[in-house]
Amino acid sequence: MDIRLVAEGPWRFRIERTGAMRVPGVVLAPRELLPDEPGDEALAQVAHVATLPGIVRASYAMPDIHWGYGFPIGGVAATDVGRGGVVSPGGVGFDISCGVRLLTAHVDRAALLRKLPVLMDRLDGLIPRGLGRGGLWHLAGRAQLHEILRGGARYAVEQGHGVPRDLDRCEDGGAVGDADTAWIGERALERGAGQVGSLGSANHFLEVQAVDAVYDEACARAFGLRPGLVCVMIHCGSRGLGHQICADHVRAMDSVMRRYGIDVPDPQLACAPVDSPEGRAYLGAMAAAANFARANRQLLADAARGVFRETTGTGLDLLYDVSHNLAKLERHADDGAARPLLCVHRKGATRALPPGHPGLPDGLRPFGQPVFVPGTMGTASYVMTGTTGNRAFDSCCHGAGRVWSRHRAHREMPAHRLRRELAGTGVAVRPVSWRSVTEEAPEAYKDVDAVVRASEHNDLGRLVARLVPLGVLKG
Repeated sequence: MDIRLVAEGPWRFRIERTGAMRVPGVVLAPRELLPDEPGDEALAQVAHVATLPGIVRASYAMPDIHWGYGFPIGGVAATDVGRGGVVSPGGVGFDISCGVRLLTAHVDRAALLRKLPVLMDRLDGLIPRGLGRGGLWHLAGRAQLHEILRGGARYAVEQGHGVPRDLDRCEDGGAVGDADTAWIGERALERGAGQVGSLGSANHFLEVQAVDAVYDEACARAFGLRPGLVCVMIHCGSRGLGHQICADHVRAMDSVMRRYGIDVPDPQLACAPVDSPEGRAYLGAMAAAANFARANRQLLADAARGVFRETTGTGLDLLYDVSHNLAKLERHADDGAARPLLCVHRKGATRALPPGHPGLPDGLRPFGQPVFVPGTMGTASYVMTGTTGNRAFDSCCHGAGRVWSRHRAHREMPAHRLRRELAGTGVAVRPVSWRSVTEEAPEAYKDVDAVVRASEHNDLGRLVARLVPLGVLKG
């Protein structure tokens, strides 16, 4: 496909419609954040997504865009359900409902630092992570796994893993209501059964942080943030269960696309109409995987609370938990009086509800939804909030975004050099293996400061606070 990229200003580009594209592509990033690795196909993926049946408005790419499976990571697209709009598992990804939750501690950085080594050692010994590995929750059997798939974080809290206030601060109240376990295969269930309460590997982490700067004092106060405050950020998803569900439903949709008259330029964009049996089956299974991910983060947060109580004598309060790999059925106010039902795919993108949205809890509604933008273990992360007038279906970036492939990171960043660099920053890193963590070296990612600036310039979100790492658990 011929990619014709046109600058619409210093902060965004348009990919002109060509060939089978039904809408333009819109890349919400300045030139320096555009993918430029040799052979990178992320921009072509933006154009490919624009060919999906029923797509409306544009195929969007967030400032942290990089090459993914089907959709680019950082891709957002909505299809009109009433006009044959499709759902594509590639628009959600393999790690369904991978997301971030942020907890605030009742202790400041200065008071924590002398206890940090002990705190990190105890977390290191407690939190399962790495490829495969077990989970914190040893389930009673397959019936309890189904309870988790239907009830998510709500079920976890009912079973004593957290407090009721946690659910008020979770997207969807801690559980997606339309989960249907009938469409989850046996292999997916097997993979998920032993992984509830585990980080996994790759870019997943549990990070102890401190608030380094506040940009919006009123909003930060409502979020419970202030300079020097210690926080805990958890990034993980649905583990092997979500991966298997994605793989199974990509195959199922690939086998029926011709029946629906669908032709896509990339087989990784396999899809089916939202209202078809295959579309409904995927959405039901995806919702169940999302509930698994919410329960997973709930277990990890509850474990971190216990370690903080033992080590510092203080607790942790959940600020918010939000997914960045999900497809949701939504209506948007700027789509005319009819407000059609849309299937909004967000892959490596966070929903960012605006101030006043009824889907937000009372304490957050005047300020918009918290958005968390993790950087790297050697730089910083950001808290943002949703804004009014976000044309990308109330979506925002989800992180720094890769610039190096994992193979290049292994090649260019020896473990001994990374260990020395991180020691120089004062960050206490507890990896499963230093060799595996080299693929997450800070140099492998975009400048997170530039990513959040681009997000703010494009009205995707508003800056609230900057967080710096103190200690990191990696898989």
